[in-house]
Amino acid sequence: QVQLVESGGGSVQPGGSLTLSCTVSKPTNCMGWIRQASGKEREGVASISGGGSRYFGEFVRGRFTISKDNAGTTLILRMNNLKPEDTAMYYCVAGFGRCGLRERDFNSWGQGTQVTVGS
Repeated sequence: QVQLVESGGGSVQPGGSLTLSCTVSKPTNCMGWIRQASGKEREGVASISGGGSRYFGEFVRGRFTISKDNAGTTLILRMNNLKPEDTAMYYCVAGFGRCGLRERDFNSWGQGTQVTVGS
């Protein structure tokens, strides 16, 4: 397992933007974000493999981008055109196996950072 520390959550108006960052203690094959809204199941937001392949949840619809630094220890999620339904706790996740958006793809989780979108 690795240690992950998120930052960048907060409150924003609908249509606004936020950038989430995650620092990872060592590079992994797959890093990403999973979110959980109150009263709902967790869902994969985005992930990126060591080779740079990217995966997004269907609800993203081109609004979010995911990137990592060359060292593979900093993960960035840029979220644009945020909607109230994007309100959730966002968890940075990492894994060493196959990359995707399923919880089982990841064995390390950060503490989470809250994103709130509302008027």
